[in-house]
Amino acid sequence: MTYAPRPESVTPQVWTGRASNRMQWVLATAGAACLALGIELAVDQPATTDLAPLVMSVVGCLAVGLLILFGTVAFTHVKVQIDRECVEVRCGHIGLPRRRIPLADVIGASLVPLISPRSWGGWGYRWRPEKGTAVVVRRGPGIIIDLGAGHRFTVTVDDPEGAVLAIRAWLRLRARTLAGP
Repeated sequence: MTYAPRPESVTPQVWTGRASNRMQWVLATAGAACLALGIELAVDQPATTDLAPLVMSVVGCLAVGLLILFGTVAFTHVKVQIDRECVEVRCGHIGLPRRRIPLADVIGASLVPLISPRSWGGWGYRWRPEKGTAVVVRRGPGIIIDLGAGHRFTVTVDDPEGAVLAIRAWLRLRARTLAGP
């Protein structure tokens, strides 16, 4: 007879997941085009051009280009990690913006079969008074983390079932640890 540990006695594993949106790269290209236009205007202006309109055009193109470029590249993908201490959500290639939610603040988690950017007002880091806070990088499944007192954090992620199971397993382990032997 083989021994199979009960699910309650198994230590949960660190769970990692991600979601990505290739469409954001199209918008990033538009931002890069605005930057290129600003640089072109600055470098290749005629000698008879008035300085004030030229400076306003260059600064405007550079500012819009940088805003679009960094605003979209930050949300090309999201990475979620769930471990014994927290749920950590990192966006983009440099991991900013980042949200770290201690498991001590988490009451529960649930699966959402469809998160729509339209219902949150677009892609990115979002807040809606009736829904809470969210990181939405694409349309599709995700998780809702219940933080108590009506506060929720929603994130789009591939394999949301695994994320919910990991959060619930860590919460059960924490409850058993706090309850003692």
